[in-house]
Amino acid sequence: MTRSNHSTVTEFVLMGFTDRPELQFPLFVVFLVIYLITLVGNFGMILLIKMDSQLHTPMYFFLSHLSFIDLCYSSSIGPKMLQNLLVKRKTISFSGCFAQLYFSSAFATTECFLLATMAYDRYMAICNPLIYTAIMTQRVCRELVIGVYTYGFLNSVIQTVLTFQLSFCDSNVIHHFYCADPPLLALSCSDTHTKEKQLLIFSAVNLTGSLLTVLVSYICILFSIIKIQSSEGKCKAFSTCASHLTVVVIFYGTLFFMYLRQPKPGSSWKYNKVVSVFYSLVIPMLNPLIYSLRNTEVKNTLKKMLEGKESW
Repeated sequence: MTRSNHSTVTEFVLMGFTDRPELQFPLFVVFLVIYLITLVGNFGMILLIKMDSQLHTPMYFFLSHLSFIDLCYSSSIGPKMLQNLLVKRKTISFSGCFAQLYFSSAFATTECFLLATMAYDRYMAICNPLIYTAIMTQRVCRELVIGVYTYGFLNSVIQTVLTFQLSFCDSNVIHHFYCADPPLLALSCSDTHTKEKQLLIFSAVNLTGSLLTVLVSYICILFSIIKIQSSEGKCKAFSTCASHLTVVVIFYGTLFFMYLRQPKPGSSWKYNKVVSVFYSLVIPMLNPLIYSLRNTEVKNTLKKMLEGKESW
C-alpha cells in the first residue's frame, strides 16, 4: 500500500455501541461503572499479591499478570468507547485506530496463552504435587510469562500490519465501537481475501492451540481428582477447576465467535458489539472475582489490608 493510499483516509468514524441518542448517557454510566470496577479490582489484586509474601507462589504470580493484562486490555478499548458515548463526533485517527487494533489484539492473544499457562500450572500442582515446586520455579514462571507476552505482541504486529496494508478509500465509517479486524475488513476497498485467510489461520492456531493446552491439562486434572480419596480434597480441587473453566469457556467462546466467524453481507453488527463488550469489558471486570476473591488466602490478605494490619 503506497503513501497515497494512506492519505485517502486520515481518520475513521466509530458508529459506537448504539445510534439511539437517548441511550448514550445511560450506557456511559453503565460502562463507566464496569470500567472503574475493572481498574479497582485488577489493580487491587496486583497490589495484594505484591504486598503479601504468602501469595508469592506460581499461581498468584500468573494471576497478577492476568490482572495486568485485563487492565491493559480493557484500557485499550474502554476510554475511547466512553468518550464516544458523550460526543457527537465519534472519530479516531488513522494512527489511533492502528494502535487500538494492535494493543487490543496483543492483549487478547496474550490472555489466551496465559490462561493456557495457568491451566498447566494447575495441572502440575494437582497431578504432580511432589515435584511441583522443583518444576515451577521463579525462573520457569518468568520465562513462561515472557514467552506468552512475546508471542502475543509479535502475533499482533503481523496481523495489524497486514490489516493496515489494505486501502480504505470508499468509506471511513466503522460499524463498531472500536477498531477491530472484522469491521475494518468489511470497510476496506481492497481485496481482503488474503488477509481473511491469514486472520482465520492465525486465529485458529492461537485459539485452538491454547485451548487444547487447557483441555488436556484439565482432562489430566479430572482423572487425578477422581483418584483423590478425601471428599474435601476433591471439592477443593474441583472448585479451582470449575472457576477457571468457567472463564475459559466464556473467553474462548466469544473469541471463537468473533474471529472465526467471518463477516458476511447483512450480518448483525449489533450482536457482534454485544459479544465484544462482554469479552473486552465485562470479563476483565469479572476475572478478579472468579479467579481470586473466592480464595481464602486472598480474602485474608484483603481483610488484613482493610484493617491496617501490615503483617506482611
